[in-house]
Amino acid sequence: MKICQEKNLKVALIHDFLIRFGGAERVLQALCEIFPKAPIYTLLYDEKKMGEFFPKEKIRTSFLQKFPKFLQNRYKYLLPLLPIAPETFDLRDFDLIISSSSSFAKGIVPRVNTLHICYCHNPMRFAWDYSPFYLKEQKKGFFLNPLLKVSLHFLRIWDRNAAQRADYFIANSKATQKRILKYYRKEAEIIYPPVEVKNPKSQILNPKIQEPDYFLIVSQLTPYKKIDVAVAAFNKLKLPLVIIGEGPERKRLQNLAKENIKFLGWQPDEVVRQYYQNCAAFIFSGEDDFGIAPVEAMGFGKPVLALRCGGALDSVIEGVTGEFFDDPDPAVLADGVRRLRENLPNYNPVEIKKQARKFSKERFIEELQDFIENIFRDNKSKF
Repeated sequence: MKICQEKNLKVALIHDFLIRFGGAERVLQALCEIFPKAPIYTLLYDEKKMGEFFPKEKIRTSFLQKFPKFLQNRYKYLLPLLPIAPETFDLRDFDLIISSSSSFAKGIVPRVNTLHICYCHNPMRFAWDYSPFYLKEQKKGFFLNPLLKVSLHFLRIWDRNAAQRADYFIANSKATQKRILKYYRKEAEIIYPPVEVKNPKSQILNPKIQEPDYFLIVSQLTPYKKIDVAVAAFNKLKLPLVIIGEGPERKRLQNLAKENIKFLGWQPDEVVRQYYQNCAAFIFSGEDDFGIAPVEAMGFGKPVLALRCGGALDSVIEGVTGEFFDDPDPAVLADGVRRLRENLPNYNPVEIKKQARKFSKERFIEELQDFIENIFRDNKSKF
């Protein structure tokens, strides 16, 4: 990056957890392209799952990495220690720090003259707007549930204070921008995350992909993604649905699903691209902060049916690149599928792909570089 080279700035990247690969990790990959020499600080790192994306020699972990493996895989049990972990990183040598955070990474303590930019995927979801659902999911006992409520109260206080340590916030969507203002009282610039929108190199169909009219979901199988709503809807519709992804909800969802619904688990990117290429349409059944998967599907010219909220409002154009449904209810989603099927001949794949290209990685890198350069240009005396 030109201005960093001119000023010979030392840069560090901070990320919450490197234990699975998702949309936030794609953002971190793009940041690594901009700052190839920057070390990556993270609370926990799983080399087996993440080593091919983020090599071990670039990683600096917190003291939590020394804990037993079974605790690292269940880091919610480490909740009392998680706010402390980022505060223990020694970042005195760096001039510019970019935190990629939806929870704890923004809680670093940089020196006074260090510029800290937080790319916020969402204010800590389970502590703020999702906290009632989080408490319900945990199903703690008579004594533990009140303790968890108290813990979340103090966690919100920490989170609000930690957010003040960032000099600038970047939001990944308008929905996230509003949450940052509401919970942190901080203004945020919107820079949409990078999305891979290129077609696969090979047009050869995977022999496993035989059904030409299937609908597709690519998602982590967690409660807030509302995959159970889509499963219930497609059980009634009796239309083919393919679900790609892993998560704690998989077993329950498979028990709910009928034979027209197939679960493929985790799949490599080249296989996922072929499923995008050959699906009839993409289903986005829950609220997300941005939602990279729907844009990936649009990159193949596929229309999207999405819940009318969250980041989908930034990417899906009703009647042009897909449709919305207004309530996370199986009957409402099923009605949306019917409208989507009726309109399938009217969607223009060229227009859909054009919309997807607005969220490309090249655009993300350019906008982020401009954002950082403008900060240094406007604050020459401070940084």
